Amino acid sequence: MVDDYWVISAPMVSDSEASSQSTPVIDKRDERRKRFVKVATRRTRRIIDRLRTLGNCANKGAYEYSPADVDKILAALQHELDVVRAKFEERMKRKAEFKLEL
Repeated sequence: MVDDYWVISAPMVSDSEASSQSTPVIDKRDERRKRFVKVATRRTRRIIDRLRTLGNCANKGAYEYSPADVDKILAALQHELDVVRAKFEERMKRKAEFKLEL
């Protein structure tokens, strides 16, 4: 079961927007968007599945762990999530920094 908030979709483009841009640019952008949606969806689902598997380690009947162990695991996961977020934010920011106007 996939929650609605996990669905990545391509943005809608109106006919007037599509006709105002050249076809090769739209095709390339559309293909890149489709590839991103496909790859990011697959990778995100895989990571979520692995996190759920890691959560199975919380079973005290099968495993022995300390609060320090849990803190270390969660800190490592949070660090990697922060690194990924920074990559996306930096690339979006860098792209918007400079633009020539007509």
